[in-house]
Amino acid sequence: MPHSAVSTAPHLPPVNRPSTLSPERTAQSLPPLAAPRLLDQVRERTRYLHYSIRTETAYVHWVKAFVHFHGLRHPRDMGVSEIEAFLSHLANAREVSASTHKQALSALIFLYDKVLGLPTPWLKDIGRPKGGRKLPVVLTPPEVQAVLAALAPQHQLLGQLLYGTGLRLMEGLRLRVKDIDFEHQTIVVRDGKGQKDRTVMLPERLASPLRHHLSRARAVYEQDRHNDVAGVWMPGALEIKYPRQGQTWAWQWVFAADDLAACPRTGVIRRHHVQDVTFQRAFRKAVALAGLVKPATPHTLRHSFATHLLQARYDIRTVQELLGHADVSTTMIYTHVLKVGGGAVQSPLDALLMQPSGAQSAQAAQRVAAGRVL
Repeated sequence: MPHSAVSTAPHLPPVNRPSTLSPERTAQSLPPLAAPRLLDQVRERTRYLHYSIRTETAYVHWVKAFVHFHGLRHPRDMGVSEIEAFLSHLANAREVSASTHKQALSALIFLYDKVLGLPTPWLKDIGRPKGGRKLPVVLTPPEVQAVLAALAPQHQLLGQLLYGTGLRLMEGLRLRVKDIDFEHQTIVVRDGKGQKDRTVMLPERLASPLRHHLSRARAVYEQDRHNDVAGVWMPGALEIKYPRQGQTWAWQWVFAADDLAACPRTGVIRRHHVQDVTFQRAFRKAVALAGLVKPATPHTLRHSFATHLLQARYDIRTVQELLGHADVSTTMIYTHVLKVGGGAVQSPLDALLMQPSGAQSAQAAQRVAAGRVL
């Protein structure tokens, strides 16, 4: 186990668990681990179960933090009291958010169930903190237009697509050429949150810019093929079953990165999609240039998409399907935004101020005069 200091930054990517695997499948029913070191065992197991690289990174981080917190003791030698002490430290000393706290607990449940194979019914009984639901930040149409106009040219198309379809940032970045259907004006979102596919509209005004973008991307792709660059990353077992598919045009990223980079898992040099942090940085700059005071992020475009559709009186079930929400109650949060911000309830102050100023002054003068007489 490495002795380097553990990072205290709580802002890790959200964990996406595959929904196809039974939660009852513990380490006893999985193949033996080949890696001798604990963190490598965590990586090996997450890859075998087809967890995303973001989940792998998060779980390794929390297992490492847990071990370092207890002086490099092995998790086999620790139990519920050590786990509760670690989680209490996160909540009280580091004041992490409820979602970060739950992520750390999920990592430890994974460690004991899937890696160490230790029976841990007590671990699942540890309470998960509940974060209060906050109203999402929503931009007005003019604000959206201002931010999109302020984006650097190389990021404008992605920004327009996120707002025009309601995609999450990573869903937009992970789009492949084959997912764009120009004929039917649709986009297929593969393996969205909860490992579910869905279809969204392709905005009519983006069809031509997207075709132009792909024509330029095709030239880069052809150059990569000429230079014998490895194919793009393929999900799950597809890379083993169809090793050449990653070199076909259909599987290329719509928003490919400008530079080649090593795959974080295999070390293979290939072309990845644009990194989320790259667009987040560009979006943050655009928000500042647009002069907005709202704490807008790329996800705010998704919130604005949903709210503006509901304002246009689209059915909430339709909006739910477009967003890929499993439960309509998640979509209902946008109706609360409309009730608060859309003027559904009139403030009594506005009722007072609706009277003409001249009439108000005359009434006030009459009351003053009446008071003098009395």
